Amino acid sequence: MKLKLKILFIFTLFLLAGSVQAQRIKAEARLDSANILIGDQVKLFLEIDHPKDVNVQFPAVPDTIVDLIEVISRSGVDTFQLDDEDYMKQIQSYTITCFDSGSYRIPPYWFSIDVDGTIDSIPSNGVTLNVYTMQIDTTKGPTDIKMPYGAPLTLKEVTPYILGVILIGAIIFFLLYSIKRKKNNKPIFARPAKPKEPAHIIALRELDRIKTEKSWQKGKTKQYYSELTDALREYIEDRFGIRALEQTTDETIESFRQQKGLVSDKNFANLTQLLQLADLVKFAKFQPLPDDDNMSLVNAYFFVNDTKKEEPKKVDSKDKGEDDENVEEVEIK
Repeated sequence: MKLKLKILFIFTLFLLAGSVQAQRIKAEARLDSANILIGDQVKLFLEIDHPKDVNVQFPAVPDTIVDLIEVISRSGVDTFQLDDEDYMKQIQSYTITCFDSGSYRIPPYWFSIDVDGTIDSIPSNGVTLNVYTMQIDTTKGPTDIKMPYGAPLTLKEVTPYILGVILIGAIIFFLLYSIKRKKNNKPIFARPAKPKEPAHIIALRELDRIKTEKSWQKGKTKQYYSELTDALREYIEDRFGIRALEQTTDETIESFRQQKGLVSDKNFANLTQLLQLADLVKFAKFQPLPDDDNMSLVNAYFFVNDTKKEEPKKVDSKDKGEDDENVEEVEIK
């Protein structure tokens, strides 16, 4: 019975070895330099090439190898794609050193692999590290200790000081700026004021809203005339400097009458008729005709459009040149 078990075990190992060989799994250990001086550091690389569908577990390397070689640091496992897309390479590096001369054999390390659920292991090769001492010429006798030399400053060394000076300067500037703003009763941080819209833009937008809502057709005649006259009064105050929002209708009309030339006679007559009709609706419960409601809105549009302040047009350089030529031609004639 024991003989059968041994035969079965050997047969299983043979199959596993054949599977691993068929998968072309290769483990390797190497040094970036096999010869160092005492105390120098060298890299030990453990790497393995294997198919993508094989799971690999790297060996656990202790902090001390063969008693005298010390592991200073170790990296993570880096993975690289090989030319064959079905294969990959994984590498882990260790920084090692030794403080005693001699030749040291680093033994193979075993990688654990999982091939389709079957656990197996594969070894790397062993490597040799040669550690040498410094050759001392005893015939020359003792020599003086060399004094340390001054290395030139680098940008990396002076950068923290430069940044510190800039930071201190910024703090001082901010403190002086804050004190000055407080003395002038101004906030430290202020948002830039948005440019004010022209008076006619605001008025026309409000008239468009009133036109869209058509409140006079819904029985809200008083509300309609209140909103209509408020839009006109705000436009008059912004456009002509007349405090129409605080004045009565008679006071507003009188202000226009005293400042002749602000508006044409037709605009003055339309404005007077509109404001007086609105007072009758708001205060005397007068019910205007539907045509009066429509005409009041039309007169409001007409007053704003006819009295709005025209913005100066930008003159194109080409047009300006043509105008200059025309002026020269007129002068020549």
